[in-house]
Amino acid sequence: KAAKELEVLVKQALVDLNFIAVEFEIQITRKESIGENGFDNVEFMISTNPGESVKPLVKVASGGEMSRVMLAIKTHVMANFKLSTMIFDEIDTGVSGKAAQKIGFKLKEVGKNRQVLCVTHLSQIAVMANHHLLIEKKVEGERTSTHVTPLDLEGRVQEIARIMAGDSPSKLMLQSAREALQQAQEAE
Repeated sequence: KAAKELEVLVKQALVDLNFIAVEFEIQITRKESIGENGFDNVEFMISTNPGESVKPLVKVASGGEMSRVMLAIKTHVMANFKLSTMIFDEIDTGVSGKAAQKIGFKLKEVGKNRQVLCVTHLSQIAVMANHHLLIEKKVEGERTSTHVTPLDLEGRVQEIARIMAGDSPSKLMLQSAREALQQAQEAE
């Protein structure tokens, strides 16, 4: 019963994450005998293209599809737990453009009810953050260390522009970064 309910919720979340004609099913089969994980084998099945039958998610999903499916599943499964923080490490793998923007909106929505920590390399996701930390690795002598710097508004503009255009962004790219941040704030 829970699997059928989750199928409906995940499918709707996948539509929200830019899957147009998606099918999502949870197949549960019974093992011959009980094992350390119980009696059931559970497999997520998906079809992301019209006319295609559902197939095992693990075998057919691209990196970008897998990222969005995991976001959809985590969003609904974690809603039933009293967890105050969700962590997404590189949820943007294999996505860009409109799909990245939809992920950003979904993360912002999830962040209304809990803390969301997200590592991203896409401006469409980074602009949605309430707080932005720049994480850099630096080699000092023979050691590598990680530095975390909280960014103010101007720092965010610089970093968003760098994400979009690389080092030394132009004035036009800085203006685009400012506009992207402003649009993200207005989207609330």
